Amino acid sequence: MASKAFAIVAGVGPGTGAAVARKFGAAYPVVLLARNPDNYESTVKEINNSGGKAIGISTDVSSASSIKDAMRKIEQEFGKGGCAAAIFNASGRFVRKPLLDMTEEEFTAGYDVSCKGAFLFSQAVLPLLLQTVSAEGQHPPTLIFTGATASIKGSAQMQSFASGKFAMRALAQSIAREFAPQGIHVAHAIIDGVIDIPRTKDWLKGMPPEAKISAEGIADTYWHLHTQPKTTFTNEIDIRPMLEKW
Repeated sequence: MASKAFAIVAGVGPGTGAAVARKFGAAYPVVLLARNPDNYESTVKEINNSGGKAIGISTDVSSASSIKDAMRKIEQEFGKGGCAAAIFNASGRFVRKPLLDMTEEEFTAGYDVSCKGAFLFSQAVLPLLLQTVSAEGQHPPTLIFTGATASIKGSAQMQSFASGKFAMRALAQSIAREFAPQGIHVAHAIIDGVIDIPRTKDWLKGMPPEAKISAEGIADTYWHLHTQPKTTFTNEIDIRPMLEKW
């Protein structure tokens, strides 16, 4: 079994996750993680049919045992090859609800994936990223977290989502400060606006295309972050469409 650097994308769906997987899949074998196989199967097929190498693994990122199972399957597929890039794009269940009506389970829904899941994912992939620090001709190994407007602003009735995203941002900062001196590029992206994906097709009706964020544009930005040299690490970036009010 060949040992080759690969990329991992956690939280693959028909929008941003798929776009990121396609972008990184053009350069590396890529692993797509999502709880529901329906979310990654078409993208895996697309990448493989275009000459790339992709596998999908059903994974609950909020579960330590599920993450460990995924890592075992990755090793079985790719041997001892290191990880070139790992992207955490998972968010979990979105809950918008008045605080006094919110259950404990609804509140922790955001934290369990956005923070605990990001922690478990980071613990699993960082040893693999460290393997590629000194690889000849390799871009700096990169760990990217997908944040949101809620990462820096807790709006009304958004306490579940915002708490998880705020916590993930803090986690990303701590990891960056610990692992940058070891050659790992850690970046947190604030996605500030509506992403143009199938689920948001009917949102912002009557507005021009510039009112939404392009999923492919996010993927391009993530690739740019990955290719930055060790002398120029961007640790946080804002991504928004030109018509977004901020």
